[in-house]
Amino acid sequence: MTNRLRTEVEEEEEADRKLIVEEKRVKEIPDNVFTQLFTKGFVSTEAATNALPFIMYIAFLGMVYIGNRHLAEKNIRDIDKIGKEVKELSWDYKTTKADLAFKSTLTEVEKRTDTLGIKQSLQPPQKITVGEDEQ
Repeated sequence: MTNRLRTEVEEEEEADRKLIVEEKRVKEIPDNVFTQLFTKGFVSTEAATNALPFIMYIAFLGMVYIGNRHLAEKNIRDIDKIGKEVKELSWDYKTTKADLAFKSTLTEVEKRTDTLGIKQSLQPPQKITVGEDEQ
């Protein structure tokens, strides 16, 4: 009686010996600055962890810079909008002032008062003087 398990194991070992496994050659990475920086240990996990607060500080400053830029652009847009409104109101003021000056001329006032039945006085105005004795 033979041991089946032993014969099966031996057969597998012989089959493994027959298989030829080709090992792939590992490509050698050229020795330059980047490979030395990341593979030779110049930047270790401890160094990266120690630099994390500085990196966070730089990121915070970047966000503040971007936010400040957006705020400045918004203020510039608001200033331009208010400047346009001031120009429009200035034009309205000038036209209204010109209309008032035109409507307050003697001929325009006379045209408006004719409808009310009021006529212009032909006599010049008189000055009233009060003497010292009459006071």
